[in-house]
Amino acid sequence: MLNQKGFPLAYVGDVVGTGSYRKSATNSVLWFIGDDIPYVPNKRGGGVVLGGKIAPILFNTMEDAGALPIEVDVSELNMGDVIDVYPYKGEVRNHETGELIASFKLKTDALLDEVRAGGRIPLIIDRGLTTKAREALGLPHSDVFRIAKPVAVSSKGFSLAQKMVGCAVCGVAGIRPGEYCEPKMTSVGSQDTTGQVTRDELKDLACMGFSADLVIQSFCHTAAYPKPVDVTTHHTLPDFIMNRGGVSLRPGDGIIIHSWLNRMLLPDTVGTGGDSHTHFPIGISFPAGSGLVAFAAATGVMPLDMPESVLVRFKGKMQLGITLRDLVHAILYYAIKQGLLTVEKKGKKNILSGRILEIESLPDLKVEQAFELTDAFAERSAAACTIKLDKAPIEEYYNSNIMLLKWMISEGYSDRRTLERCIQRMEKWLAAPHSFWLAM
Repeated sequence: MLNQKGFPLAYVGDVVGTGSYRKSATNSVLWFIGDDIPYVPNKRGGGVVLGGKIAPILFNTMEDAGALPIEVDVSELNMGDVIDVYPYKGEVRNHETGELIASFKLKTDALLDEVRAGGRIPLIIDRGLTTKAREALGLPHSDVFRIAKPVAVSSKGFSLAQKMVGCAVCGVAGIRPGEYCEPKMTSVGSQDTTGQVTRDELKDLACMGFSADLVIQSFCHTAAYPKPVDVTTHHTLPDFIMNRGGVSLRPGDGIIIHSWLNRMLLPDTVGTGGDSHTHFPIGISFPAGSGLVAFAAATGVMPLDMPESVLVRFKGKMQLGITLRDLVHAILYYAIKQGLLTVEKKGKKNILSGRILEIESLPDLKVEQAFELTDAFAERSAAACTIKLDKAPIEEYYNSNIMLLKWMISEGYSDRRTLERCIQRMEKWLAAPHSFWLAM
């Protein structure tokens, strides 16, 4: 019925993309609002998504698909409205009357280039090839691409997360909020429900070997009650990952994030994973959709517009009977008290959405406990989470991890060289502990 009006469709929602598997959601939405891609069957790109709040992974996945995601007040929009969207002006107007309905600001001006290029990944590749070709020909830099606006100069220091990302960008002291960068991805996780799509994306990138130091594939969601298609995946996907230098787990080995990927993390590194709960207890990770996970695995870097940070500092000591879940609820409770978080969807406020949560003053937590905290805020659409820990729990964790990795090698897990590199780096750290993660 809406198609009969003769206008392109836009997807509109108050809170968008908080469910599971955002790549599938993107494909489903774009099937109705997107455009066919010439010579590429069963895929669509483009489209416009308007949301009061858009979950970070869905936002990024829409970017990768060449769509235009915009966070804007949608309270005055209704099903069937005909509107005009002005990306350059930052306005949404009624098509008939020209009345201003809402104003917005794009997350980054690069969104406009991404739409023109058919997605963020094609833009990065196009921009890189253009730069190298012009350098080889002795030509000046192209003015076709938008250059990221420099962030305001500040004399203030960097937060924990900003230092960690800076360390992954060729040793930069730190990255300011809003600054575009491409940090090195040391740890990349892929789970089974998204692994098949990630495999297809890797084929599209002609990836014959991973550039990320660690790429790990699990079968944690489909092992218990596999469908026939899952059995096929269990037999074919491991070789695909291992032949490219990745580590493949086995059906029944457990949850990739909880049980395995955390045990292979390396100090002072940044990572990503195809699950919103890929929030590292050591280091920092920015969860992503299948396309970006494949790009990070293949190239060893990931595009990132550095999010703002929210600092949470606890005072005193944990009292007897207080649990980690109580700490999670305390953070949310105080955010509600300060008017930074609301429960109602209408006029939704969520200070954590799309931001990095940085937790301090809990240095004695075990690493497994730290993960319970960082993991919980995936449900609040946080872009990432960090926590300062003391040296002792990290040393204890690494000694245990080294034993686990050696056992995996003895049991024939592959890629052996990747597992050996993890062991060597952990042993090197234990010999001279140093990290941005250590509590000061």
